[in-house]
Amino acid sequence: MDRKLLNGALNVSRETMDRLIAFETLFEQWSKRINLIADSTKGEIWQRHIEDSAQLLLIKPDMRHLVDIGSGGGFPGIVLAAMLEDVDGARVDLVESNRKKTAFLMAAKAQCARSVNIHSKRIEDALPAIQTPDYVTARALAALPKLFELTQCHLSNGAVGLFHKGRGYREELEESHANWDFDLVIHKSRIDTESVILEIANLKRK
Repeated sequence: MDRKLLNGALNVSRETMDRLIAFETLFEQWSKRINLIADSTKGEIWQRHIEDSAQLLLIKPDMRHLVDIGSGGGFPGIVLAAMLEDVDGARVDLVESNRKKTAFLMAAKAQCARSVNIHSKRIEDALPAIQTPDYVTARALAALPKLFELTQCHLSNGAVGLFHKGRGYREELEESHANWDFDLVIHKSRIDTESVILEIANLKRK
């Protein structure tokens, strides 16, 4: 299978590519049995989900310790873990409370991301017990104000948030500014012209 990441913008080893392709195959198998993504995107797993997740390593190539919340179908957490599998000192923690989705994440760990840590708990219970990471990621989980409530324990203590958002991100930012101060960098998505990745740092409640 001939696969590239972001038209070759991300160069990875053959072993890493094999892990990502194995994950794609596993995902397709499991998504026939449990609801992991919207039906409308099931035919576009590589671009819409795997490459969309992988682009975070273009934004932050120094990424080593990250926590992915609401990991669900493994985007971006398992994808990033597979890409960091051979990197010394890398650590990826996934937080997911849904038992069926956790079972899928465990299968993905066994096949393509062996060093990942999976926390089968509610986000509110899991995050405070995890050492503050370099980055916190979330994709298709909640509106920005809710993400801030969930991740404040880390984003107020040095961690940086990387949150995938769609066309409504400006409204979410405006709503968030009512109660929060934060540093913001907006990265345009390489996958969807209407989507962005919001980089959030120094989060403080007003």
